[in-house]
Amino acid sequence: MSHPTSVAIAVPATTANIGPGFDCLGAALSLYNSFTFSQLDSSPTTVVIAATGAEAARVSTNASNLAYQAFAKLYQQIGQPIPSVNIDIQLGVPLARGLGSSATAIAAGVMGANVLAGSPLSLEAVVKLAVEIEGHPDNVVPALMGGCRLAATGVKGEWQICDIPWHPSIAAIAAIPNFELSTAEARSVLPNSYSRGDAIFNTAHLGLLLRGLETGNAAWLEAALQDRIHQPYRQALIPGYAAVQQAAIAAGAYGLVISGAGPTLLALAEVAQAEQVKTAIATSWNNQTIDAIVKVLQIDHQGAIAQF
Repeated sequence: MSHPTSVAIAVPATTANIGPGFDCLGAALSLYNSFTFSQLDSSPTTVVIAATGAEAARVSTNASNLAYQAFAKLYQQIGQPIPSVNIDIQLGVPLARGLGSSATAIAAGVMGANVLAGSPLSLEAVVKLAVEIEGHPDNVVPALMGGCRLAATGVKGEWQICDIPWHPSIAAIAAIPNFELSTAEARSVLPNSYSRGDAIFNTAHLGLLLRGLETGNAAWLEAALQDRIHQPYRQALIPGYAAVQQAAIAAGAYGLVISGAGPTLLALAEVAQAEQVKTAIATSWNNQTIDAIVKVLQIDHQGAIAQF
C-alpha cells in the first residue's frame, strides 16, 4: 500500500476549562493553525520548518518544535524510523494566550505522522498519544475531535471522552489581549489543595454548566460559569479582568471566564447579544490602555482535518 508523502492538517484553536471544568472540559473554536508535512528523501534524518503569520518569528524551526516532537513521538510509538520532513506552519491562533496554540501543534504532529505512516493508529490511539504528550486532555481532545468535550479516566485509567452538546443559541466571544501569560506562571498561583466546600461548589457548577450548554438556559449558564478552583487565583495575573467581566455582563453576556490558562477571556452570550458584548469588552480594555482583539467565534464541530 502506498502512503501519501504530503499532508496538510488544519487544527482549530480551543478554549479549555470554561469556568468550572478545570483540566477536563474544552471546546474547539473557529480559529485555525495549518501544518503541512512533506516527506523528504534525505539521510540522515532532517527536519526543515518554516512558519508564516502573526508571531511566526517566535516559532522554533529546529527539532525542538512541538509539532515535530509530536510527529517523531508517533513514529517512535509505532516502531518505525522517523522520516526526514518539511513542516510548513501557517499561524492563525495567537501564541501563549490561552487558546491552545501548543495543542494545535501536538494534534497536527501526531495526526500528520499517522497519515504519512499509512494510518496505523485509530483516532482513539492518536488522541491518547496526544494527551500523553500534552499532559492533560482539555485542549488536545477538542483540537483533534472538534466540538465541546469532557474527558475523564475510566476504571483502568483509560480516557473516556464525552461529547457535550452546545446549544446553537450560545456564542463564544474571545477577547485576546496583547500581553502573554505562560501556563507555568498561571499554574504556579494555584493552591495545592482545596476545601470540601470548593470541591462541592465546582462539582455542582460543572454539572449545571453541561446542562446549560445543552439547553441554552440563561439562568443556568449565568450561575454555572462560576469557579473556585482556578479563576479566583488567576484573575490577579490579568490586568483589567474585573472591569472587563463587569462590562461583558452589563452588555448581556451570561458570564466571562478565563480561556485556558489565560490571558484570553471568553464570554458566553446569546448569539443576538454577541456583537454588543464584543464591543463592550473591547471598549473596557481600551479604557485601561490595553489593546485586545475581540472575536465572535463559532464552535468548530470537525476538529483537525487532513487534506492530501
